Amino acid sequence: MKQANFLPSVMLLVLTLAATALYAADNDTHLQQVETLFRLTQMEKKIQESVDSVVQLQIRQNPQLLTHEKTMHEFFTKYIGWNALKNELADMYMQKFTEKELTEINAFYITPVGQKVITVLPELVQERNQLAMMRLQQNIGELQKIIGEQKTGQ
Repeated sequence: MKQANFLPSVMLLVLTLAATALYAADNDTHLQQVETLFRLTQMEKKIQESVDSVVQLQIRQNPQLLTHEKTMHEFFTKYIGWNALKNELADMYMQKFTEKELTEINAFYITPVGQKVITVLPELVQERNQLAMMRLQQNIGELQKIIGEQKTGQ
């Protein structure tokens, strides 16, 4: 009789282990798709360039920091560099995109057009930002006039 009660417990344990193994396998392939996306989009390089930019911005804002450039670079790399962020970034991507979606995204980015998007899009964003700033500078007088009128009208 004790053997009959033992069998359901063993079956439950086997099913739990099998489900856990399947989840881990699915999770591994999902992570592989994220890692592929990171390679295709040159995420590591972009993060490194971002660290370099932050350091240079700090030095431009405070030239006395130039003597500490190496230390600052090491500090920023430690906290916002690729190795510091990659696991959390992968988790973020896995939460936002299914494995199937990542497979489709990667299928696009691996094409010549996808690679062009990766190259050209940052340039377009920078040009858009420059255009917006130029338009604001050209028309800031209009905003100042409106605000002045509102002040005197109250």
